[in-house]
Amino acid sequence: MRHALMYHGGFENNFPTLKPGARTFKGSDGTDRILGEWPDDVEGLRIGYMEKAGKRFAAVRVMDDQNDVVLEHELLIDPPSHLGFGKRFSPEPTIIEDEMAERLLDDIIARNPDQKEALDGIRSRMPWGHGESRFR
Repeated sequence: MRHALMYHGGFENNFPTLKPGARTFKGSDGTDRILGEWPDDVEGLRIGYMEKAGKRFAAVRVMDDQNDVVLEHELLIDPPSHLGFGKRFSPEPTIIEDEMAERLLDDIIARNPDQKEALDGIRSRMPWGHGESRFR
């Protein structure tokens, strides 16, 4: 199954107002920007991320076909652990495979225990989402 991460703007300007269902974000020039479309072949997790100062990137939103969860606490993304070898952020959605998606979602759940039920619901719809996690 394929999963993807997509840019949702600068953290300081956008995270405080992010809501489920959001389709836009504020650019650094203050104008509204439309979020791109998810690739058709991404049928798993869709993770929104924002850029923090110092070129650090944080997961802020987790979606699948049934739910859209804006995180209470962002999770800094560690590219080797969460994206996989040779993967980088780009203007296009970053595609990741199951193992990286599972690890990223587990770390998001650990950082957001008050949202565990909603996030576990998304996890349960993934092919690897039944039973114990390999990473918790």
